[in-house]
Amino acid sequence: MTQTPHLVSQVDTEIAEFLASRDPILAAIADDAAVFANFSRYLLSGGKRFRARFCIAGWQATSTGSEPNEERAVLTLSAALEVFHAAALVHDDIIDNSDTRRGMPASHIRFASLHSEGGFAGQAHTFGRAGAILHGDLLLGWSDELVDSALDLLDDRQRARSTRGEFNRMRTEVTVGQYLDILEENAWPTVPESETLRRAERVMTFKSAKYSVEAPLALGALVAGASADQVDSLRRFGLPLGLAFQLRDDVLGVFGDAAVTGKPTGDDLREGKRTVLVALARRGMPESQRAAFDRALGDPGLDDHAIADLQRQIESSGALESAERSIESYTGDAIRALRSAELEPRAVVELEELARLLTDRSA
Repeated sequence: MTQTPHLVSQVDTEIAEFLASRDPILAAIADDAAVFANFSRYLLSGGKRFRARFCIAGWQATSTGSEPNEERAVLTLSAALEVFHAAALVHDDIIDNSDTRRGMPASHIRFASLHSEGGFAGQAHTFGRAGAILHGDLLLGWSDELVDSALDLLDDRQRARSTRGEFNRMRTEVTVGQYLDILEENAWPTVPESETLRRAERVMTFKSAKYSVEAPLALGALVAGASADQVDSLRRFGLPLGLAFQLRDDVLGVFGDAAVTGKPTGDDLREGKRTVLVALARRGMPESQRAAFDRALGDPGLDDHAIADLQRQIESSGALESAERSIESYTGDAIRALRSAELEPRAVVELEELARLLTDRSA
């Protein structure tokens, strides 16, 4: 059994059908409510579907086919993960004041444009943020509806309970991880220098690594009724791979090509992200340089010249090289854990391919 593009396309179909099923509900409330489904379609039309792909792969690596509706359940659960991810992106863009997402206007910008084009009273940006907060909340609720639909397909109630528990834990971890991220952006002057890297790694683990790879793998395996050893082996693969994935994102957030990433070059620097890459850079700088670096980091008015200067400082500190070594090391740890696991062989091959795709990318 091997994952095919057809299965991932079925996740797209699940999402499209679910959003279409929300149209009459929204229409019964008010014609103005249609924007929620329309804006959701824009947001969910892009993306790499990594979480869905790992959920499907976790199922394929462990399934014995004993549940008649397993495939449909895992596809619906994968759709739930993508809708949950969309909700997180909407809220993340509000928190970070990011105007674009996947090369398109972020949700709060779309709502602000609705205000401006409609000639509404008040301030467009205030309306935009409020509308987007509600949009993200609605997507969170919709993701939970999809989880319920997936679990209702399973005859084995223990599988359903275990899967629900994993999803709930993932939801708590990523939400608290997001808080830890904004905490670091604001509390960093009070943090001892010796603690900055550890705290940045904590954010990376809970905001992204576990939620992007480990949890989707475990969710797919739990739907399949995998053994505890199989789930543990997928976690041993998923966590280091998720760390490598986020480190690659950190690098792209500073050095990525805007035409490829869909985000302005150096956006993480303007937002003042206290990433592992930044922690490594500060560690490699003399104290006098570190103070100037800190003053510049988080300035939303940084122009291209200032961004290029910060990029040079990060590279000359040795942080970029160190991050690339860590990406390679984490990926190696993940591959070794995968190859020693008792999993379906063809799924292992595909998981290795996904690992390379996740870490060797430009967007």
